[in-house]
Amino acid sequence: MVEKKRFGSYREVLDFLFSSLPMYQRTGSAAYKIDLEVTHTMDAYFHHPHNKYPSIHIAGTNGKGSVSHMLASVLQEAGLKTGLYTSPHLKDFRERIKINGDLIPKKYVIDFINDNFSFLSKIKPSFFEMTAAMAFQYFSEEQVDIAIIETGLGGRLDSTNIIHPVCSVITNIGLDHTQFLGKSLTEIAHEKAGIIKNHIPVVVGKSQPETEPVFRKAATSCQSNILFADQHFDIPYSMFAPDGNQIFTVYKDHKPFLSNLETDLAGTYQRENTATALQVIDTLKDQYRVDEHVLREGLKNVIRNTGLHGRWEVINQHPLTVCDTGHNAEAFRWILPQIKNTPYKKLHVIIGFVNDKHYREMLEMLPKDAHYYFTQATIPRALPAEILQQEAEKSGLSGIVVTPVSHAVETARSQADKHDFIFIGGSTFVVAETI
Repeated sequence: MVEKKRFGSYREVLDFLFSSLPMYQRTGSAAYKIDLEVTHTMDAYFHHPHNKYPSIHIAGTNGKGSVSHMLASVLQEAGLKTGLYTSPHLKDFRERIKINGDLIPKKYVIDFINDNFSFLSKIKPSFFEMTAAMAFQYFSEEQVDIAIIETGLGGRLDSTNIIHPVCSVITNIGLDHTQFLGKSLTEIAHEKAGIIKNHIPVVVGKSQPETEPVFRKAATSCQSNILFADQHFDIPYSMFAPDGNQIFTVYKDHKPFLSNLETDLAGTYQRENTATALQVIDTLKDQYRVDEHVLREGLKNVIRNTGLHGRWEVINQHPLTVCDTGHNAEAFRWILPQIKNTPYKKLHVIIGFVNDKHYREMLEMLPKDAHYYFTQATIPRALPAEILQQEAEKSGLSGIVVTPVSHAVETARSQADKHDFIFIGGSTFVVAETI
């Protein structure tokens, strides 16, 4: 019999979590499970805590984190005690589990592992399986009014896919995690469609010819009403206020709906995410009454209310320095035009990838006239910076290898003029080591 082990500090618990449990973000495929057996075992052990509160389930290739935080912010402004479960974290493990923007207490994390150590040691969950179970239990004990639950990878086999939400949300589909989810948009859509539940409304953010039939078929099979946000809500352009907030004009069913709608999220790709969030709120309007004032305040204060970071985040003004966690080709198709439209004298790009991404496609997309600082995050999955430099040169990109990430940032700042622009991205983990 495994003896119960006690951890005396939060740091000791983190060391256990990061070193003992397979963690996809750090190690990749070794942490990927092909069934939900362990998840169901844990769920039974904790007496199905996710059944004690309503939830909104969010999947998708890009944008699910932003949509999750937008919805959480709006529901908080509506006076609801709102749980938020997302991944990965940037600086602190506790960012994954929040209530009304407050991180799960360190003491709760310590006690959860200590109290359940024998059980966890016996069934050997992955890092994500354990974290999802912790979130569900914490939200139950704290009696949240609603929880926003973001999938980790995929949908059908994701550890969060045991919940029965009030709405299922799929933001969009792109070619990411193809080694697990499929080689085509259609195959990946089938995996994401796994979160669609019987008689539960479905919101899909983006209509795509390869994926729309998949989602419609799955919704019909589940007798679920399905709505495509971009077929009802349109945000054709945005402007920026002096304080950096983004300002939208929103059309609903081709008619003016909201003017001067503000958000503190600066990426132009937030137009698409905002439309998705608006469709979810509209779908649930009979259950959660969100008036226009609450909606405006929620979207205006996403960062303040939820602590979201790393989405076109300005971390310095002179030189202008922006980081973004976008890490696949679909994300780059939004990010690169915004880089191009940003005034600067010279462009500096600090870039690093993980080794299982389609980084060659992203390298082909990057501007040729920038100076590059090839780096790597301090995780096993990081693509070695030297290899990245070699591959980048094949795409006509030139620059230097600088590691670690912090040194790359320092080097770029020392070489940049105050009128230059420094962009930092390619990997969530590069951004995590920046902010």
